[in-house]
Amino acid sequence: MKKPQLDHHHSQVKYISYFVGFGLSIFTTLLAYFFVVNELLPKEMLIYVVMAIAVVQLVVQLVFFLHLGRGNRWKVATFAFAVIVVLVVVVGSLWIMHNLDYNMMNMSPDQMTQYMNENEGI
Repeated sequence: MKKPQLDHHHSQVKYISYFVGFGLSIFTTLLAYFFVVNELLPKEMLIYVVMAIAVVQLVVQLVFFLHLGRGNRWKVATFAFAVIVVLVVVVGSLWIMHNLDYNMMNMSPDQMTQYMNENEGI
């Protein structure tokens, strides 16, 4: 019976990819900085512009540094699973914090401290 072997075939990534990715990352960072410092847009719109630039920078870093679009599909599947796990943790944490805030909303700070001291051992 033949023993299964892991795929050790690594494609040679040229250094030009790293330089282009670095240049694009610097450009997107400076672009966001330029928009914020010069206050070119209203604050409500500026938030969306900076978020869009952040998404562009995320894609640049995924493609040029993590080489997500190249090679086998396991990289993409692993990345998608990692994104799902992070989303579950973040959304679950926000959900828990919202429920805690809702359930303790009508308490004064003294009442909250007293409640936490009484139920400390739970």
